[in-house]
Amino acid sequence: MALDDRYGLPVSTTSHEAASAYREGIDLMLAGWTGTAEALEHAIAADPDFALPHIARARVHAFYQQGDLARSRAALARELVAKRGTERERSHVEALALAIEGRLPEAIAATMKHVEAWPRDALVLSLPLGAFGLFAFSGMADHDRARQELCERVAHHYGEDWWFLTMYGWAMTENGDVARGRGVTERGFDLRRQNAHAAHAVLHAMFEDGSIAAADRLVDDWIPSYDRAGILHGHIRWHQALGALEHGDAARALAIYADVLQPKATQAPPLNVVTDAASLLWRLSAYGHAVPRALWVEGDDNAQKLFPKSSLPFADIHMALFAAATQNREALAARLAVIEQRLTEGKLPAGPVVPAVCRALAAFADENYAACVQMLAPVLSEVVRLGGSHAQRELIEDTFIVALMRSGELPRARALLNARLHRRPSLRDARWQAAMG
Repeated sequence: MALDDRYGLPVSTTSHEAASAYREGIDLMLAGWTGTAEALEHAIAADPDFALPHIARARVHAFYQQGDLARSRAALARELVAKRGTERERSHVEALALAIEGRLPEAIAATMKHVEAWPRDALVLSLPLGAFGLFAFSGMADHDRARQELCERVAHHYGEDWWFLTMYGWAMTENGDVARGRGVTERGFDLRRQNAHAAHAVLHAMFEDGSIAAADRLVDDWIPSYDRAGILHGHIRWHQALGALEHGDAARALAIYADVLQPKATQAPPLNVVTDAASLLWRLSAYGHAVPRALWVEGDDNAQKLFPKSSLPFADIHMALFAAATQNREALAARLAVIEQRLTEGKLPAGPVVPAVCRALAAFADENYAACVQMLAPVLSEVVRLGGSHAQRELIEDTFIVALMRSGELPRARALLNARLHRRPSLRDARWQAAMG
């Protein structure tokens, strides 16, 4: 009797134990839950020639920037699936392997072709959908819209599936359809509460609609059920720290930083470690709160170990935050040289926005606010190309607004704040507006 995954797709193993452990591992991965690696290793032990758990395990290694392990597992999966795998499984392995190898254009092409043929292959469909997914990091200016449109094309294949509702709702939220997105995501969350991606997606909707108090309660109520080793544990608390800053509560934001975001405390993947730490400390400082220099220096030292060379533009921007705040001009200059070279060679899909933002952040840290404004103004509409979520990218707009206020360009600052307040309530924006009289 043929065995299937949870979505009804046949898998090339005769081991019920391997198939069951694989199904569990994929569900845990799609939920951002602990135990993913262990379940996949169980599947591999039950049937070492079963390719799918090998490529899924490679993806987990990639999450944690364990590049050599990820690539070697992907290579083994390719060998195994060529010997014993269906056409769907070979295509599945190839799409994931290309993503793991950082070959984004090829990975996107392979993913879209695969989803067209096998729309219920959720793990492959997940590749373009996240804030750190293929679409977000492709340099596309319309990746928010592209995610929602992709979900809409396949929605009839999923119905009330907890994972799909999570990602579909988040895509709506990021694309500006916040009320509908929140409702769809909450449906998915209700179907499976042990789903960190759903909790995270609901928090994004709450950020966008101004439900800061409700978001804080959600984290307090839900986070005890989620192990600190969970891939999104620190980032979900980061959202709670943003809520504290909305109320001007810097002490609470710093306490959250010390508890789960500081390098010695976090168990998050490297990209989350660097981006969450740098962005929270920068916001604290830009909003006028004191940040101990030791936190910046410690964060910069750790970040330089994790991302010593220019890589993803989203990572580079956050490395620039650390370099600017610590006056690590040498590190920033070296990174900018590589970024500019990649731009010249046509190897930087995100384009000129990357070096422009890096330089603007340095100008802001040097208190040259007029220069910061001059550098950011032409590229603000291109910041979306950096990837990540709207909540993460808003740091750039916040920096621009503060630079406008500090350089005396109050009418421009008011115009931006009025536009944001028209979109959503914000205690912080209201305070800034009041401060300008």
